[in-house]
Amino acid sequence: MKEKIVNWTKEYFSKVGINKCVVGLSGGIDSSLCATILVHALGKENVIGVLLPKGSQHDINCAYQIRDFLGINAYEVNIKDIVDEINKNVSNAIGDNPDNNEAFHINTPPRVRMTILYGFAALNQALVCNTCNLSEDYVGYSTKYGDAAGDFSLLANLTKTEVKALAREFGIPSNLVDKTPEDGLSGKSDEEKLGFTYDVLDEYIRTGICYDLKTKENIERMHKANLHKITLMPRFEI
Repeated sequence: MKEKIVNWTKEYFSKVGINKCVVGLSGGIDSSLCATILVHALGKENVIGVLLPKGSQHDINCAYQIRDFLGINAYEVNIKDIVDEINKNVSNAIGDNPDNNEAFHINTPPRVRMTILYGFAALNQALVCNTCNLSEDYVGYSTKYGDAAGDFSLLANLTKTEVKALAREFGIPSNLVDKTPEDGLSGKSDEEKLGFTYDVLDEYIRTGICYDLKTKENIERMHKANLHKITLMPRFEI
């Protein structure tokens, strides 16, 4: 798998005629693995990391750890003031605090982050790497036009379980591989928010087996409701 994904990345960049890539570094295993693959495929001088905390981020040291592990250039842009300004302007328009709405609160920061990543890409004539994995995509655990965006995806066909296994192949530090996945916005882990574990979800994706009927129904409900995030928008056809 390691050699195949590196070769695929090399071929893709050669085909599009670009040799630089921007990747958001959250400190999680998905972005850490993507950055590692890109370094192996393009060289560390062609990979630009961007750290995008919203105010204080308790695990930002993990993002700097993968930067140092790979030896890449990385920049930190704190998005708190930008998000606050959006909230203030929308609040002035509607006469209420939009941040009280969970969908607004959770989805605005990822969309701001993607705007900044594409800004860095424009400045460096680079592509933006999508860092979502198959498990997240399957149940819609991503933000449309936020972390679900990008110019290409390295992990879209890999479950979280497979992401961890591949990360170990690349020798990524174990504390990053085994770190509890979280979105950094809700104060909960991914699995707490989803209501089931990645192990259960990944087994269902790969085998169709889920022994708990309620969990199986929840997975399928989330999958159907969120397919719009990973498919082209419907278009009126003449």
